[in-house]
Amino acid sequence: MKALCYRGERDIRCEEIPAPTPRDVSGAVVKMKACGICGSDLHIYHGQGFSKDDGYCVGHEAVGEIVEIGSGVKSFKAGDQVMLAASVRYGGCGVCPACVGGSPVKCAKQQWGCYGLSHALEGCQAEAIAVPAADNNLSHIPEGVTADQALLLTDNLPTAYMGCKNADIGPGKTVAVVGLGPIGLMAVECAFVLGASRVFALDLVPERRVLAASLGATPIDPANAVEEIKSLTGGAMVDCVVEAVGGDKTLELAIALAGRGATISSFGVNQNQAFKYPVWTAFNKMLTFRVAGCLVQSHWPELIPLVRNKRLRPERFITHRMALKDGAEAYRLFDGKIDGTLKVVLTP
Repeated sequence: MKALCYRGERDIRCEEIPAPTPRDVSGAVVKMKACGICGSDLHIYHGQGFSKDDGYCVGHEAVGEIVEIGSGVKSFKAGDQVMLAASVRYGGCGVCPACVGGSPVKCAKQQWGCYGLSHALEGCQAEAIAVPAADNNLSHIPEGVTADQALLLTDNLPTAYMGCKNADIGPGKTVAVVGLGPIGLMAVECAFVLGASRVFALDLVPERRVLAASLGATPIDPANAVEEIKSLTGGAMVDCVVEAVGGDKTLELAIALAGRGATISSFGVNQNQAFKYPVWTAFNKMLTFRVAGCLVQSHWPELIPLVRNKRLRPERFITHRMALKDGAEAYRLFDGKIDGTLKVVLTP
């Protein structure tokens, strides 16, 4: 089958690899109908992967049709139309306090993973995907949700929503969103849904700021952000900051934009282990700082009704549709922000 494989820095190739089979009795195989390129895939593309492997299939966002299941799968059958959770949950032990208390996400023996980071779990940018623990990691595409919306529910929208929830956004709060890629723009939408009174949207790309303004946000050039937001808030700065990039400079900017008692939420991947958190500044401002990866499945119960009822419209950020065989070009466009590229969807 065809799959996009990582071969080195800025070297993603469409190759022929063996078709998958269920990993064990709890697994399934899904025929991919659409998959997405995520901003975190660019870390791999830039040669800053999460393992020393190469030649593995990349990607962690997909929707499709089940073509094979293991004998232990209870909730799905061949032919079901499904969406994959990017955060792979292998299942709780069932006996620890968290599992007994109804919170398997906190299971003491829980194993979590993600597609497309190494050969340990091949990625979703392929004609077919082996899904482990299918009952935990698949969902039927809900009635009233389109395939495009379902694809964005596999990672991007839950991540944006988690980022906003972790920033303590609520009615009347002022918010800054730093980084307006697809997830940052979805965070702008989520912030308003959660009750934000004003959202400042920051990005180096002017066109992305214009798009954020069309969602109701106040566009801000990062070069002048501290002074401008200080002026617009009468010196108070903002109550909540969503930092969607993960770079040192954007983290520093997020802290500078935060007012007293503010909450900063960061979910961009920062592989710089030497970042210095300004503890004294945080102490003086009484800041709350949260960094988290997204447990996709846990946000579906809240997000699906919001999408179904058009309160959130993540599909509006899809700008390019390309064939899997053109994956190398898709990565080039996405990485370079060429031709207004935001969300790229690939099909077999």
